[in-house]
Amino acid sequence: MGGKGKILVVDDDRLVLATVAHGLAQAGYEVIDADNGDDAILLARQHKPDLALLDIRMEGKSGLDVAAYLREYCQTPFMFLSAFSDEHTVEQVKALGAIAYLVKPLDIGQIVPTVEAAFATVAARNAELAAAGAGHQPASNDEVADVIPIAIGILMHRYSLLRGDALDRLHRLALGEGHSLHAQAERLVEAVELLALPGKA
Repeated sequence: MGGKGKILVVDDDRLVLATVAHGLAQAGYEVIDADNGDDAILLARQHKPDLALLDIRMEGKSGLDVAAYLREYCQTPFMFLSAFSDEHTVEQVKALGAIAYLVKPLDIGQIVPTVEAAFATVAARNAELAAAGAGHQPASNDEVADVIPIAIGILMHRYSLLRGDALDRLHRLALGEGHSLHAQAERLVEAVELLALPGKA
């Protein structure tokens, strides 16, 4: 266990915390968990996780506070798991640069593909930084923070596909509808967000 990456999971609901942590551990990740923002920051400094999965509304430091710290001081990528999907919260999440934003209730079968997609996004960002360091022109933030890995995660979950098969399906959808791969991914993510909005907050 733990060979796929190290994840910090933060949620003040201990049942949610235990469920998510157990599910990610079963999926092969090394999991560090915290039920408040202060502990989350301490654990992040100590363990240097590859990714953080944060609840937003907690007593004391919120998930947004933790995310701002992780971005500024640890350069740790993060995603949110929250019961809230109001416009203000979504804008804050986007402004902080979250890799993904999941709205509860969710089961672990929905979370794991998104976590895998998040790791793919991180890998893409690292490759982009490496290319920039080698003298290549870096992509814009919008291009680097790509929706393609998120769309792949959605397809993996919806159709029980492996990552390569999900990517093939996305390519076929893009070709069939005459869109670029990026545009097709955006359309897919937007469609899922629209479906998820009613009754989820």
